Amino acid sequence: MTENAQQQPTAPSTELPTQYAPADVEGPLYERWVERGYFAADAKSDKPAYTIVIPPPNVTGSLHLGHAFQHTLMDALTRRKRMQGFESLWLPGMDHAGIATQNKVEQQLAEEGKSRHDLGREEFVERVWQWKEEYGGKILGQMRRLGDGVDWDRERFTMDEGLSKAVQTIFKKLFDDELIYRAERIINWCPRCLTAISDIEVEYQEDDGELVSIKYGEGDETLVVATTRAETMLGDTAVAVHPDDERYRHLIGKRIKLPLTDRTIPVVADTHVDPEFGTGAVKVTPAHDPNDFAIGQRHGLESITVMDERAIITVHGPFEGLDRFEARSAIVAALRSQGRIVAEKRPYVHSVGHCSRCQTTIEPRLSMQWWVKVGPLAQAAGDAVRDGRVTIHPADMSKRYFDWVDNMHDWCISRQLWWGHRIPVWYGPDGEVVCVGPDEEPPGTEAEGWTQDPDVLDTWFSSGLWPFSTLGWPEQTPDLEKFYPTDVLLTGHDIIFFWVARMMMFGLYAMDGEVPFRTIALTGLVRDQFGKKMSKSSGTAVDPLDWMNQYGSDAVRFTLARGANPGTDVPIGEDWVQASRNFANKIWNATRFALMNGATVEGPLPAPAEMSATDRWILSRLNKTVAEVDAFYDDFQFAKLSDSLYHFAWDEVFDWYVELSKTTFQAGGRGAEVSQRVLGEVLDVTLKLLHPVVPFVTDTLWTTLTGGESVVIADWPSDSGFRDRAAEKEIETLQSVITEVRRFRADQGLQPGQRVPARLTLDGTALAPHEAAIRQLLRLQPEGDAFAATATLPVGGATVALDLSGTIDVAAERKRLAKDLAAAEKEKAQATGKLGNEAFLAKAPDNVVEKIRTRLAKADEDIARIQAQLDRLPQA
Repeated sequence: MTENAQQQPTAPSTELPTQYAPADVEGPLYERWVERGYFAADAKSDKPAYTIVIPPPNVTGSLHLGHAFQHTLMDALTRRKRMQGFESLWLPGMDHAGIATQNKVEQQLAEEGKSRHDLGREEFVERVWQWKEEYGGKILGQMRRLGDGVDWDRERFTMDEGLSKAVQTIFKKLFDDELIYRAERIINWCPRCLTAISDIEVEYQEDDGELVSIKYGEGDETLVVATTRAETMLGDTAVAVHPDDERYRHLIGKRIKLPLTDRTIPVVADTHVDPEFGTGAVKVTPAHDPNDFAIGQRHGLESITVMDERAIITVHGPFEGLDRFEARSAIVAALRSQGRIVAEKRPYVHSVGHCSRCQTTIEPRLSMQWWVKVGPLAQAAGDAVRDGRVTIHPADMSKRYFDWVDNMHDWCISRQLWWGHRIPVWYGPDGEVVCVGPDEEPPGTEAEGWTQDPDVLDTWFSSGLWPFSTLGWPEQTPDLEKFYPTDVLLTGHDIIFFWVARMMMFGLYAMDGEVPFRTIALTGLVRDQFGKKMSKSSGTAVDPLDWMNQYGSDAVRFTLARGANPGTDVPIGEDWVQASRNFANKIWNATRFALMNGATVEGPLPAPAEMSATDRWILSRLNKTVAEVDAFYDDFQFAKLSDSLYHFAWDEVFDWYVELSKTTFQAGGRGAEVSQRVLGEVLDVTLKLLHPVVPFVTDTLWTTLTGGESVVIADWPSDSGFRDRAAEKEIETLQSVITEVRRFRADQGLQPGQRVPARLTLDGTALAPHEAAIRQLLRLQPEGDAFAATATLPVGGATVALDLSGTIDVAAERKRLAKDLAAAEKEKAQATGKLGNEAFLAKAPDNVVEKIRTRLAKADEDIARIQAQLDRLPQA
């Protein structure tokens, strides 16, 4: 569907079920949207394009609240743009999740008593594809359940043929431009996943470890080093000290005995060493620590690897074959027996890196890997934001972006896996290294001595191409021409480093300086209702499908959107979802009432001169809300636009306009006809405004109200410019009268439905035309012959006199209020006493004093309120 105006309206209905049942509506309605092609974008359309590519979820994943949160916001953006007349494309897809997916299949094989090596590479990869077809993509069905308006015909997968060609193309281009190279460096190694992982896939935790101080050397030529990883000393090739440290100057250049070995190692001077930290002497293990590797490079030190890929000690001797943690204890014990231990501290709490996939402790390891030279790419990514081609929202998040791209290290892109994009490099029998492009044949066969690199690329390498590879690059496709660059990247602030910066680097490089997206809209993370991280272990993790099944998808979406302040975390609790469910029910019930009372969208709006002040007030407020919501959308203020719509719909339309209109409908005539048309207009526009966030209930109600095909393809409302400040002021006065009298009734203990005789003096005020509405809303009956005013309320220029005789027990009410007044006065006396005590004030913390001042202010308010209630009571 490409033209909003193509809707063919049918006769509006006046009937709705008495209750809204999301489970009966949402599934069939979503499938109808898809079948009718509402979400399909047309690359040949003359409409302006609006594009968002979905951050691809892992093929192994299920929908969690973080997904639901971001998908709700992206869906709201694209639905609104579609209604505004844009050719709106929200492109879906999945990430092949190299480590996670391979782990899933290896677990299956382990249950069969096999490993991937039993199958061989080709058969194992085929097994992974089978797993993907059978179990992968669960999240795609869950996205439909949420209501994601994505173009399913354009669904992509990072391992599909087109995206694989894009990966091979850019690898070859980077290789030819000498921006990809192979080198032996320290990498983060996971002994469980048996692969390198990038710096940003390492999660640091505070672990209980040990700090052991060890004496190196013999006799007068000794020094003490401290370490948390005693097992690495087997690979030490030096001790480093600061060149200006007088304590060790006599040892610089000499060789000292390395305990537990038959080796001696040099003492080197290096300015990297902090003489104030610890003993000022640092053991240097170039093959197992990134800082030590750098020292080793500066001083030409040997790099000795002491562990294999599973972190098992490989050095010949008594520790060979031990796991690194077993070796740590054994080595400390051996040093202790030789009198080499100077000090031991346990527990020693320090930051330790863990694999983000399996939580195994990371082992820094010297390894030959493939790297991206990020310097020029990162410079371009930073410049695109600095010169305004890309805007980061909120703006204060830019600093985090620059901190990353301006200080980025070269990126290790090779992974020791079988599932993923295999590195397109071949090694020849005479040391040749040939990178093969997507349309090129390998340089030779295995029989001729040629072998392909066994590693695969980091999953983030292919994800970094997502904005343009999904649109057909490297081919110049109609999609790429129409929908690139994309408009908005909406994602969590936590993956600025994982994904956002990499898309910026690759997009600018591959697309000749064209940015991959114009705006980066960063969200916070979903937390529990107390602002803490959700976790299964603490019982706070929530499956959004459970809430959708219980309360409906609209309720979950509205709750998430209402908490979405740019860049800040989103606390969420089930009570809030229940409140959103109540809001959906309120929309349903109010629309049902309107339809039963003749609300209509047929014909033009009557002229303002024909309208009541109430009609003009709600239309004025409606247009202000349209303008406000548009401004909030443009600023990605989802929480504010949701709150604005909530209060306008619930407070102003449903609680005030609908209630005030009841007397008009009952009276009939031209006034009722005008209000029916105004109410239809207000509901039409309000449902359109709400639709991007709560699509299911709004489409059901809008089609019933208007007879239109679907609100999905309806025109987005615009601010007509109509304002009536006089009508707004008049209704504000009316609201103040009704609110004040309701408060007085409640103070007197009257039931909400209890009718009370009243005399209204409205002459000379703008409230005179509203007497019927005032009486109906306040349950005020005519005064009658025996009327005797027992309370008089001057409010809003009017006077409301009430006869409460016979409606309350005045004596009992006075007694109750007198008791409350005594309690408030006692509270005031206690607070006043403390605040007047100089000794107390001198000792009490500021926050305690402030609490007492707050108590005193509250007591004063209570005394004034209770005294006013007593004064208004009739004499007993």
